[in-house]
Amino acid sequence: MDMKRRIHLELRNRTPAAVRELVLDNCKSNDGKIEGLTAEFVNLEFLSLINVGLISVLNLPKLPKLKKLELSDKTICGGLDIGSKLKDISTLEPLKKLECLKSLDLFNCEVTNLNDYQESVFKLLPQLTYLDGYDREDREAPDSDAEVDGADEEEDDEEGEDEDKEEDEDGEEEEFDDEEDDDEEEDVEGEEDEDEVSGEEEEFGHDGEVDEDEDEDEDEDEEEEEKPKNSSCDIPPSSI
Repeated sequence: MDMKRRIHLELRNRTPAAVRELVLDNCKSNDGKIEGLTAEFVNLEFLSLINVGLISVLNLPKLPKLKKLELSDKTICGGLDIGSKLKDISTLEPLKKLECLKSLDLFNCEVTNLNDYQESVFKLLPQLTYLDGYDREDREAPDSDAEVDGADEEEDDEEGEDEDKEEDEDGEEEEFDDEEDDDEEEDVEGEEDEDEVSGEEEEFGHDGEVDEDEDEDEDEDEEEEEKPKNSSCDIPPSSI
């Protein structure tokens, strides 16, 4: 089955943008090139092209989310070598455009027989974390898929921490605003209480003045009443 038809079958009535994993193992590639795979696979994260007889990856489109690519496992079938024939480092140049590529498998490809193969590939593709299941320090990955997913989880955790920090900052700002509002309310209440007290003092002061005036009037009336009585008693007897 050729690669174009295989891709059509693998879509299963989905749009290319809906596909995250695409396995095209053992299909036939005309002239050793990739066919039928387009830039519409914008969300593709895993692509397997094992035993398709590739001699070039030049036709590989820019897949912005591709994290793992398998071009490995050369096998002999019916006396014919149908595995990958990628022979030198330069044939991997087109992979530089895969900015999110973390894992690349080239098991048994001819390029793996070159001196300093791993060092050269890591230098060519600095975005790689694992090559043939090993990192730059030649440490084996327990599970390459898990490691790639783990990197994503770390990024998600960092984003989650940033969001938590933002929420905490927002919460502190809200608490600070609430405290300011409470202080303003207390100041307003304090001013109202002072106004009430001053009002009462003013009323009390007016009442006091009125009472003093009334007392003075009463004293004057009493003096006037006493004056006539005293005058009648003081008439000399000679005048009677």
